[in-house]
Amino acid sequence: MTTFLARPGATHTGTNNLPEGPAGYGFTAAVAERFADHPLPGGTGAGRVIRVDRNLVLVAAHHTILHLPYPSTGELPATGDWVWLGTNTAGEPAITGILPRHSELSRKRAFESSSESQVLGANMDIVGVVVPVDRPLTHNRLERTLVAAWDSGATPLVIITKADLADLADDVVGKVILQAAGVAVVTTSAEQGDGLDELLGHLPPGGTLVLLGPSGAGKSTLINALVGVDVQETGAVRAGDGKGKHTTTSRELVPLPGGAVLMDTPGVRGFGLFDADGGMADMFGDVEELFGQCRFSDCAHGREPGCAVQAAIADGTLEDRRWASYLKLQREIAALARRHDSAARRAYAREWHQKISAGGKSQRAAERDNHEAAEQQRTRRGGKGRGGASGGGRPAR
Repeated sequence: MTTFLARPGATHTGTNNLPEGPAGYGFTAAVAERFADHPLPGGTGAGRVIRVDRNLVLVAAHHTILHLPYPSTGELPATGDWVWLGTNTAGEPAITGILPRHSELSRKRAFESSSESQVLGANMDIVGVVVPVDRPLTHNRLERTLVAAWDSGATPLVIITKADLADLADDVVGKVILQAAGVAVVTTSAEQGDGLDELLGHLPPGGTLVLLGPSGAGKSTLINALVGVDVQETGAVRAGDGKGKHTTTSRELVPLPGGAVLMDTPGVRGFGLFDADGGMADMFGDVEELFGQCRFSDCAHGREPGCAVQAAIADGTLEDRRWASYLKLQREIAALARRHDSAARRAYAREWHQKISAGGKSQRAAERDNHEAAEQQRTRRGGKGRGGASGGGRPAR
């Protein structure tokens, strides 16, 4: 299998050679041009990955749906990938190439010791961060998800669900607008059909929207309302803790009337960031702008005089909670980078050693210095006594 690399300035083979593809899954003229810009010998058609199962890949092709084996070589496909279709050495239908992704949503894998990323979806235009009004708003979770959304290359959109709970909605909407830092916010009620047209208005023609949110957030109910039929199973939310059952068990594309596409994802309990420096700049741009206003260029934003960050916290311009969240996310990204990059680990070790040296000597070094000083003092005292006895002074009478 061939995995294409982006080729700036590549030229396509002409409109007469544009492949046919699955119009119901976001295949537009612009996507056809991308296939033409990345031709593949032996490629017979364009397809899009609907779902990646344990043993097979479900792919939408022109007028048909195919169950194909995993590619034997190269990068593994992800839900939303555009792929070249052809045949393998046995003459069987196969995925023969994956087009470069114009966006990719990734997170750190669930187990904490890993530094690897997990691709949740590819080629999305909008990342919808679903926030239900029937549970407390978790600020750090919202911020870290928005950071990942910005970093994906797609456009983030906050989607508030269950807004028919009017006694709670206004308070949640107000908090989210403040927290989302300029990201558009849409309020919806799948039960009453409110906000659905506004939500679809954020999608370009043939665009793809991925929904992210915790289990029980109302993603599947929202999808059913947007599609117009029950295509996703829904489950009740537990009254005790507000958590829902994972009714969605895999990432899957769902076509919408009009050519747009939805990508549902299982409820995400945690969203570990992976190499999200660009997303941090987008989400916390107001915070990072303060750095340039500090008196010292190497300000650590602690107790240094003239620190713009601490001044903003003191006058209420910057929430202390938001600053703490920024620091926490930066530490997480830096820790992942150290696990992933041996050079970064060495740089961190050098930085830590310098901090220890600047802060003072170690206890062992201090004890050694104290011992040597005591020995030198005893030697000086002993030397004076021996000098008097050996005739260094006047002779005794």
